[in-house]
Amino acid sequence: MVVIHHNPECGTSRNVLAIIRAAGFEPRVIEYIKEGWTKPQLLALFAAADLTPRTALRTTKSPAEELGLFDESVSDDVLLEAMLEHPVLVNRPIVCTPKGVKLCRPSEAILDLLEK
Repeated sequence: MVVIHHNPECGTSRNVLAIIRAAGFEPRVIEYIKEGWTKPQLLALFAAADLTPRTALRTTKSPAEELGLFDESVSDDVLLEAMLEHPVLVNRPIVCTPKGVKLCRPSEAILDLLEK
């Protein structure tokens, strides 16, 4: 089972989805901008992908700067709460397969998660 946390407005996310489908998989597509996140879901994804809220923070085309989230003194808990309130703050796409979980930027990063 392949799961992609997807934003259809994002070119990288669309590219990764196309690569997954071209490899013969029909993934479960989670449009997290519409569905939102839960704290346990984000914590589990970040742990599995070896990310922190800081490394998963989307810094472009997001309200991160206006929210003051670039300041290094902002804690992971504050970042996580901001991500729950503003789902777009989570960088994308995050893909889960039997081979692991990864933030697939650049798009080619998905190749490590697909069966050869």
